[in-house]
Amino acid sequence: MLGGAGLVGANVYASATEGWGDGSGTDASGRVLSSGMATIDCPDVGGRLTAVPDAARPEVDRELAALDQQIAAAYQQVRQAGRGGGEDAGSAGETIMKPLEEKRSESIGRIADVLGRAGERPQGLDDLAACTLRPGDSGQATGTPDDDGRQGGTGQGQGGAGADQGGSAQGQSGSGQGQSGGGQAQNGAGQGGNGPVVSDYADITAVPPEAPAPPPQADASRGTFTSDCGVNAGGLFNSDNVIVAPGVSNGAHHFHDYIGNQGNNAFASDEDLAKAGTSCADQGDKSSYYWPVLRLQNGTRERDAGAPGGGTEGNAGQIVTPEQVTLTFVGNPRGKVTAMPRLLRIITGDAKAFVNGPGNANASWSCTGYENRQLKDKYPLCPPGSDVVRTFRFQSCWDGRNIDSANHRTHVAFTAADGSCPAGFEPIPQLVQRIVYDVDAPSLADGGRTVPLFAVDSFPEQLHKPVTDHGDFINVFGENLMREMVDCINSGRACGSSANDGSAATPTPTATSSATAAPGNGSSEESGGSEQNGGSEQNGGSATSPPAPSASRSGAAPRHDATTSPARTTKHDTDDKAAPAGSAAPRSTPARSAPAPSPAAPSQAAPAPVTAAAYAPPTAAGTEPQASRGGLAETGAHLWPAAIGTLLALSGLFMLLRARRMRY
Repeated sequence: MLGGAGLVGANVYASATEGWGDGSGTDASGRVLSSGMATIDCPDVGGRLTAVPDAARPEVDRELAALDQQIAAAYQQVRQAGRGGGEDAGSAGETIMKPLEEKRSESIGRIADVLGRAGERPQGLDDLAACTLRPGDSGQATGTPDDDGRQGGTGQGQGGAGADQGGSAQGQSGSGQGQSGGGQAQNGAGQGGNGPVVSDYADITAVPPEAPAPPPQADASRGTFTSDCGVNAGGLFNSDNVIVAPGVSNGAHHFHDYIGNQGNNAFASDEDLAKAGTSCADQGDKSSYYWPVLRLQNGTRERDAGAPGGGTEGNAGQIVTPEQVTLTFVGNPRGKVTAMPRLLRIITGDAKAFVNGPGNANASWSCTGYENRQLKDKYPLCPPGSDVVRTFRFQSCWDGRNIDSANHRTHVAFTAADGSCPAGFEPIPQLVQRIVYDVDAPSLADGGRTVPLFAVDSFPEQLHKPVTDHGDFINVFGENLMREMVDCINSGRACGSSANDGSAATPTPTATSSATAAPGNGSSEESGGSEQNGGSEQNGGSATSPPAPSASRSGAAPRHDATTSPARTTKHDTDDKAAPAGSAAPRSTPARSAPAPSPAAPSQAAPAPVTAAAYAPPTAAGTEPQASRGGLAETGAHLWPAAIGTLLALSGLFMLLRARRMRY
């Protein structure tokens, strides 16, 4: 009787007080504790390939994409093992990690073979096949959560990965819907079940201001050029990445926002990009600007909830359309800049920084009114009235020869702290991309139940960490407009489609805004490999889609397409007169020149009609009511131990009464 009653009391108390989403609790001081979840840490093969002959690139790109698909599949096994109660290190190694190593060894062998046929066979690639199962914060050898993911603990060791250098907790906790948006996640956190967690956020007001950058020298190029390309109000998304996985659908394993060029998908050739329409106000800018979408973990089921790149890979929740996007090209603090080559590819940041380490990470998170304070490995908690800001400062030194490189990094570089480029590199206009979101600071005390958590899409094993934020750019400026940009920047003027309308803020350089990564010292970006095209029209075709009226957009389920096309060409395409195919309606273009640069307060850029080359968003997304989650409504399913305790207590009472009536 006593045992049964104790079980009833303990279970009811625990269920009534546990954190929302089966993942968090509080310590004596009221701080939220994060539960742990394992992830898979594999050496980044693409980052080691600094020289790949053109003839070998298509096959190498496909094998690199296959490596990412293998990791994603193994990570899903880790998650499933965690839901099933966990495995010990030996069984996880035999059932998950050993098969993964074998598959990786085969893919790496094929990469070495094709490189050997095209030139010299690389040495040491075979050593990159083995991966490690990185534990969560519980300290278990396997890292697979037990007790339905409700593990205690306040921190996760870095294990040499270098992610989240702020030193705060790394475990997984919080609010979990199932992978496709329906049903609670059994472990992990976030609507997708694998992040974000409460320890991924930091109060921006507690971040010390950055030191100002040294003043520019006398010969500095002080001008700015802005391009107004909208905010992706039409909902152009896909989970491809034509830079690192050409011809492979779902190569990114997460969804991207696209502005500018409307023909960007895995199968787009250079000619397709040149012929596609653009969302930019100046139709001479057909460049492609894209980045991982930001999602609210509020129970919304987007149309990608059951699709690769979306909910099936842990990227779930309501996609948030930016309130404002400003694209500003700035000069060099030491001298003049030269024109970017047409079709130059630049990736800034590292989508795999959580396991790769910080060598190529370049995330910057802040809040409006506090942009002299930047977070590299935390999402910002902004005060009331302040909006979340993502800033990408792209590499601004070019090797003078190549528009891309084998690892998509070594052909460009960051300047040193004094603004100088490495030997053999020349300064080009630096793209500074500023993305503003009207999202509230999440309620960490209840794991985002009251105000939802937000996070960027990521590779599934990267756990939606803020350090993995990254941006991609393909230069498809017309030659005349590029010359105008360079002349404007070098002559110290403020030019571009937003120069006079007050919609673009002139970026303020800081002492840490450059020299964040040296060329060739890290990993390649997002290589992936399942067969899903994000619903995009192949070869640059586009389908017109009017902007949805709501502030956030969701999209139709992407179609599956198992075909691949030949890899893109790397020739310099100088055809500046190609007629747009399915182009967006031209937007009004203010005068592109102003006499002198003057910082302007940011204001919301007006959304404009764009063409959708991926999938069109519906008018509304279905949202699961938050009020029905949490508390007893949510924890009732976990009260079965209390029911057993009640039966035990009643059985004990029955036996006691019978014993009192028996004759001895």
